Amino acid sequence: MASLFSYRDSCPSVKNILLLDSEGKRVAVKYFSDDWPTNGAKLAFEKSVFTKTLKTNARIEAEIMMFESNVVIYKFVQDLHFFVTGGDDENELILATVLQGFFDAVALLLRNNVDKREALENLDLILLCFDEIVDGGMILETDPSIIAGKVATHTMDADAPLSEQTITQAWATAREHLTRTLLK
Repeated sequence: MASLFSYRDSCPSVKNILLLDSEGKRVAVKYFSDDWPTNGAKLAFEKSVFTKTLKTNARIEAEIMMFESNVVIYKFVQDLHFFVTGGDDENELILATVLQGFFDAVALLLRNNVDKREALENLDLILLCFDEIVDGGMILETDPSIIAGKVATHTMDADAPLSEQTITQAWATAREHLTRTLLK
């Protein structure tokens, strides 16, 4: 049992992934740590992080800050604010890779139309991204194309109109139609 604890201590972990709107309200969040035991504590943390980062310019590249003994990596895109939080001893580059993987996977799934309205319309895809990236705080995947591909296979509906399919699904449909046309 002692080896399990030392493995967890040495494995990079994520405490939460937050997606907030331009007013600091939740779009999608997932917590993997008991550092915030109540919903009120989680909302207070989100408000504090949002307020602290509001005046920064994290639109081009991700920014890093220490906040309440946590490393917070964040990036803003249009009216969405992406955050990944880890412990104060976590590697910032690994957390930044998680954030970039999450952002790029969301961008792929939303066809580069990353804004609050699109995010809310495709909330199921974003929540599936959380599950594909981190499980119980342990980082599973950071490659955005793999994350988006796994999420797309969870939601694939072959009878859906092309306009309602994700980009991966649309490419698969187009490839299938092209193959059928060439084989005739």
